[in-house]
Amino acid sequence: MKGLIYLLFVATISLAQQPLVAQIDLTYYLPQDVTYDPNIPTPKSIIGHEVGEWHITHDKLVNYMRAVAAASDRITIEETGTTHEGRPQLLLTVTSPENHRNINTIRTNHVWLTYPNESDKRDVKKMPSVLYMGFSVHGNEPSGANASLAVIYYMAAAQGVFIEEALRNSVVLLDPSFNPDGLTRFSTWANMHKSKNINPDPNDREYREVWPGGRTNHYWFDLNRDWLPLQQPESQNRIVKFHEWKPNILTDHHEMGTNSTFFFQPGVPSRTHPLTPEKNQELTEQIGTFHAAALDDMGSLYYTKEGYDDFYYGKGSTFPDINGGIGILFEQASSRGHAQESANGILSFPFTIRNQFTAALSTWKAAVEMREELLTYQRDFYKGVLREADGDDVKAYVFKAEKDPVRTFHLAEILNRQEIDFYRPSRRIRTGGEEYTPDNSYIIPLKQRNYKIVKAMFEKRTSFEDSLFYDISGWTYPLAFNMEYSEMSGRDYSRNQLGDKVEELNFPQGTLMGGQSEYAYVFEWHGYYAPRAANRLLSKGVRLKTATQKFKAFEDDDEREFDYGTILVPVTNQSLSATEIYRQMQTIAREDGIDVYAMPTGLTSGVSLGSNSFANLQKPEVALVVESGSSYDAGEIWHLLDTRMQMRVTKLPSTRLGSSAIDRYNTIIMTGGASLSESGLANLKRWVQNGGTIIGTTGAVRWLASNKFSDLKFTSPERPDASEIPYDQISNFQRAQFIPGGVFMSQLELSHPMAFGYYRTELPSFRRGNTMVQPSGNLFSNPGRYTDTPLLSGFISKENLEAIKGTSTIRVSAMGRGRIVSLVDNPNFRAFWYGTNKLMMNGIFFGRIVNGSAAR
Repeated sequence: MKGLIYLLFVATISLAQQPLVAQIDLTYYLPQDVTYDPNIPTPKSIIGHEVGEWHITHDKLVNYMRAVAAASDRITIEETGTTHEGRPQLLLTVTSPENHRNINTIRTNHVWLTYPNESDKRDVKKMPSVLYMGFSVHGNEPSGANASLAVIYYMAAAQGVFIEEALRNSVVLLDPSFNPDGLTRFSTWANMHKSKNINPDPNDREYREVWPGGRTNHYWFDLNRDWLPLQQPESQNRIVKFHEWKPNILTDHHEMGTNSTFFFQPGVPSRTHPLTPEKNQELTEQIGTFHAAALDDMGSLYYTKEGYDDFYYGKGSTFPDINGGIGILFEQASSRGHAQESANGILSFPFTIRNQFTAALSTWKAAVEMREELLTYQRDFYKGVLREADGDDVKAYVFKAEKDPVRTFHLAEILNRQEIDFYRPSRRIRTGGEEYTPDNSYIIPLKQRNYKIVKAMFEKRTSFEDSLFYDISGWTYPLAFNMEYSEMSGRDYSRNQLGDKVEELNFPQGTLMGGQSEYAYVFEWHGYYAPRAANRLLSKGVRLKTATQKFKAFEDDDEREFDYGTILVPVTNQSLSATEIYRQMQTIAREDGIDVYAMPTGLTSGVSLGSNSFANLQKPEVALVVESGSSYDAGEIWHLLDTRMQMRVTKLPSTRLGSSAIDRYNTIIMTGGASLSESGLANLKRWVQNGGTIIGTTGAVRWLASNKFSDLKFTSPERPDASEIPYDQISNFQRAQFIPGGVFMSQLELSHPMAFGYYRTELPSFRRGNTMVQPSGNLFSNPGRYTDTPLLSGFISKENLEAIKGTSTIRVSAMGRGRIVSLVDNPNFRAFWYGTNKLMMNGIFFGRIVNGSAAR
């Protein structure tokens, strides 16, 4: 492919004064050394304006993509799914007409390269490379999605021998908007504030979008952290096509601060995850030479190997690295509107688009010219993983959640979406102090083609080459799900322990034991969806109680113990009839995955069902404070309550906390502080004193203490010696004192209402940040605290590690008849931290029943 001329892919226009938006047309972006097919519609002919004149709205983006696909025999288009807000997710396939006629064969042959026992049967010299282009996963980083208009037009319309050759030797998968809902939110903001006379003043409202901004999806999730956990529909839809094709290169087009220039990978070499092969970084650097040449030709400033890393596999530019491909991150300085003053002069929106367009074409050039090398690397990668698996001391992972099969199911869902092979055990397995059965467990052999994904999800890592991380440093999935799990060595594991391979997952339904009762029903709080079940009943006016003591009852002549937090549903004197309550119990067993027990009598041992040890539950009326604090944290709570627990939650602007509007709620959740006047603070305290519950997470914990809602005391680590740190390293040294995000072991006091539903004292928690709360002097006032050896996975400085030992993770404070629940860490992190979600739900359902003596 040496005959591919560089000018095919990049504009030869020299960098002049960036044009005002009103002056641009399509020629500003396109190479002028080729001709263009007049039968291909230009973006303007469909969307009604030039690329970069306005911020593209998602509906117009979709219209153009469909129009160009209809006009070109080089392009097919499909809808891969829809977003939370019902917007279509598109994927365009660009290749030669001949390749389109054989596209299924091409895809099948390409994927066979990922099967080590079959890959040598394929001749990479005759195969096209596969390039996946993805734009604007952050909706308020719009230059990528806007550039996709020019990219797809170029690929459809450009004419010439070299274009035909490129189309024959590559398959391009193009997703014009990774985040349609966020793009819509931001484009609306930018366009509604655009002036006829473009004002680049950074103080203009155009450049200062309101909370939560357009970065995230509908529930305020960062989709560029969801490639591995796959908790959002946009990610779940996208990953299907990724695994169907296993692309050689995936590009991820982003934006960064306005005063920056342009970044392309590789990132900081010492911050590459050890599971990523060195060859991957060599190829990334080689591809980078194509970007450098293209940007040099334009006169655009850029940098590489700084600032960004290749560590967390939940990012789009890093996830391909454990899938035999090369992930490429592009970061363009953002105009955040139509034109903005910057340290490098006025930065216009069209200029940001042109840089992204140029990088897209330089990647296409690299994918074609490096075709054989990329395909060979992919084949060798998958052969190599089997050798690595043979040399790994761990041969398999086995996991369960004995009293909560729903959590086991949801972890298995991720394995299934990531095309990981896993099985039911063929027999009982005893290892690591646990017993795993075919009914309650799954086993994952490491010797499989997706070995790297399995390791990325399940390994615990506590040693690192570098102490700085762009994102989190630890995310071990069985710990995040609070699983009982074991690493099986060669002594423990053999292939004959593998039973049936899991091909289809079914939600684990519960059982209604004992049929219809005329007296009462009980169900334990262990189940992940027990809060959903309780809310289902409370919403229908059914009175519920919860057990603050354990009790025993007979089941088929066997005595069964029911744990703290067990829910009691009396049948008599309810708003529903006995038959209607029975039907509700059937629904709970079927849809919430919970075992329900019919109780024929209240005469139980330990405490009887009529005992005062059963506390009355109140239907939660929840307000989630928004427009202050972390939108990520708030979105995770909204998503948890709305989509999983099916509970209504009011998103309450923080300014309303000082008004009587809060009197309609009994629970307020805060993720940060709020700017309240003295009268506003007094109003909020009045509400608490009258019986309200505030749940504060992460940043709200300090705010609540500083404003005298709680009496928590904080501790800090010893300051490390910086006397020998050189000037150019002091910033990195200071950043290394921050806990970037990892897994730490906490210990629960199981009889405390905040720990109801947990059946083991150990609870792995996600921690990010340096807020450390001194423990109370009383055991009963410390429902959760870190152990003396807390680090499980991730990075933490030795000073922080020493300081965190024994500090509180959960505290409950009393104020009059109300309670302040302080959750020091985020229990809902990125929606995949299933293991600690129950802490949030316990605060909502049980915070108000915490004994005042323990709320200190």
